Amino acid sequence: MNHFLDLSQIDKKELRNIVEEAKRRKKKYSIKKKVSVTEASNAQDKLLLMIFEKPSTRTRLSFDLAMRQLGGQTIVMNSNDMHLGKGEESIEDTAKVISSFSDIVMFRTFSHKSLLELSNLLNIPLINGLTDHSHPCQLLSDVLTFEENKGSIKGANVAWIGDGNNVTNSVIEAAVQFDFQLNISCPKGYMPSKKTLDWADKKNGKINIIQDPKKAVTGVDAIMSDKWISMGDKVNVKQKKKSLKDYQVNKKMMNLASKDAIFMHVLPAARGEEVSAEIIDGKQSVVWHQAENRLHGQKAIIDWCLD
Repeated sequence: MNHFLDLSQIDKKELRNIVEEAKRRKKKYSIKKKVSVTEASNAQDKLLLMIFEKPSTRTRLSFDLAMRQLGGQTIVMNSNDMHLGKGEESIEDTAKVISSFSDIVMFRTFSHKSLLELSNLLNIPLINGLTDHSHPCQLLSDVLTFEENKGSIKGANVAWIGDGNNVTNSVIEAAVQFDFQLNISCPKGYMPSKKTLDWADKKNGKINIIQDPKKAVTGVDAIMSDKWISMGDKVNVKQKKKSLKDYQVNKKMMNLASKDAIFMHVLPAARGEEVSAEIIDGKQSVVWHQAENRLHGQKAIIDWCLD
């Protein structure tokens, strides 16, 4: 049984195989918005249960369509539909019911602890659809997107600019697992997980913490960013935006990167905050490409989990 919880927990070769499978399946996908089965898979006639504690657009659409194209079916439940986390039923009992009625689960939750607890109780594969700690599915599609636009990500130079959040943690893990250099530039007080940075250091990851965002983006192949204020953030919004104002990815910053550098963003985006409109809507932006690739990445992840 294969859980897809964090990139750090999966062998490098396995992650590479998942990306290559996503590329292969994308080539088979010639008609956009096609719901019918495109080719046989391990998900044939299987049921994917999607549990959402947090709102979602790309994750929900991509997983739903991915499972259908793999020949399976989906059921969507949100926190209001379940006893999970409400104290009305133990998580052990809920896990038994989930394992009995479905073949695979995608969980999008606030607490990474809840994800890990559920993974230890289920008898079926569990996929991390996003937690407060990480977003591994996003990074699979990001690696796919980078390689379609720039070639192999191995040895590439990438910069993360802005808030050090859950996605940043997954970017750090991706840098180690896919062998690329990562420059991280975040203001003090908004750095990514020290635990994740320590893990990367033990794995000899090429992670550079650079306070000045302009130095961090100089000569890189890609600049990545995310919203400054994420869902569920319990922060002083005004203070956080003030601390991050010099970390906006705009034309001046983009011009410091390589001439053919790309801009990547998780979405949703706040134009005028973490990125200017001219960059996210400009020719160097691949954000819509990233969003589309979530579909192909999810198909490869589901198929791997059910192997």
